Amino acid sequence: MAEESYPMTEDGRKKLEEELEDLKLNQRPKVVERIKIARSYGDLSENSEYESAKDEQSMLESRVATVEHMLQYAQIIDSDATAKDEVSVGKTVTFKELPDEEPETYQIVGAAEADPMAGKISNESPIAKGLVGHHLNEEVVINIPSGDMKVKILEIE
Repeated sequence: MAEESYPMTEDGRKKLEEELEDLKLNQRPKVVERIKIARSYGDLSENSEYESAKDEQSMLESRVATVEHMLQYAQIIDSDATAKDEVSVGKTVTFKELPDEEPETYQIVGAAEADPMAGKISNESPIAKGLVGHHLNEEVVINIPSGDMKVKILEIE
């Protein structure tokens, strides 16, 4: 059975590596210190500070494992491997909903680095799925949860 892969840009991989380093070198020691202090309070069975610190440690270790897994199976996307006028993961696309909505611009990235508020949408999102593979000036019908959306691709970077 093939392992899951995590498509991402080179920038996305670097950010995950930085997050992992921060988790291991900064966050982990802080949590260990909190546990150590909470233990000094005595009876652990009714020690809410200790329980809180252990819960935080559990969440931190879970995130470390997740980030390590994502980095291990990262698939770096080379947007230059596709035609310059074709939408693909790693490219930034500007489109407008027809007939006369304002243009919107998004970079299509892997799910691991998606941040819609920063203009980065997941390649697994309905809009990205509808745009990928289409070309500049093409009109595309995208199936989104609220129905169909017709857009025109205005720019691809």
